[in-house]
Amino acid sequence: LEAGAEPDVVALTKEKTDQYAREGKLVSGSARDLVRSFVGVAVKVGAPRPAIGTTAEFRRALLDARSIGYSRAGASGLFFVELLKRLDIAEAINAKATVIPEGFTAELAASGKVELAIQQVSELMAVPGIDIVGPLPGQFQNATSYRGVVPVASREKEAAQAFLNFLREPANASVYRSKGLQASVPVGVVTAAAKPEINALITTAM
Repeated sequence: LEAGAEPDVVALTKEKTDQYAREGKLVSGSARDLVRSFVGVAVKVGAPRPAIGTTAEFRRALLDARSIGYSRAGASGLFFVELLKRLDIAEAINAKATVIPEGFTAELAASGKVELAIQQVSELMAVPGIDIVGPLPGQFQNATSYRGVVPVASREKEAAQAFLNFLREPANASVYRSKGLQASVPVGVVTAAAKPEINALITTAM
């Protein structure tokens, strides 16, 4: 969109959707919440799976790991950088971290270059040869919401909107879950109601 492309449909984070809406690049009222993605931890297949269920366990797992991989770009990478500061272990972790500019951090784990890979579960699942340990503890979890929108430049606005409405149908929730994503819930639904979905997507990933 920033380069002048004219797609009929785009999927964006909530933040980008809000930005482009303010800039007048999106059809008003076209946005549809699609999925949420959660940050998780992965190791190489066959490697020990550290306990990460509590704050203390997660912090210890990061400190005990010989090496850690995360991405500099993207929602999960930016979030993890801030999380390390919150845990007061940024210096210790970055001294042994492999930080890639973009791409799949799980590839580092699968090749044995790092012991732990941090990224969104859906992205970890895209790489063979890794074992997903699970999501970050709830208090550290970062859910990234993705929305489908119709750009003003679209030449098939009616069909594009119909497509987005189709993606929101409840029957598609299992497909999203199989890819490590959670179908978006209506605004106002509390996190507790979504917990079974989060656990299910992690179980599916494992």
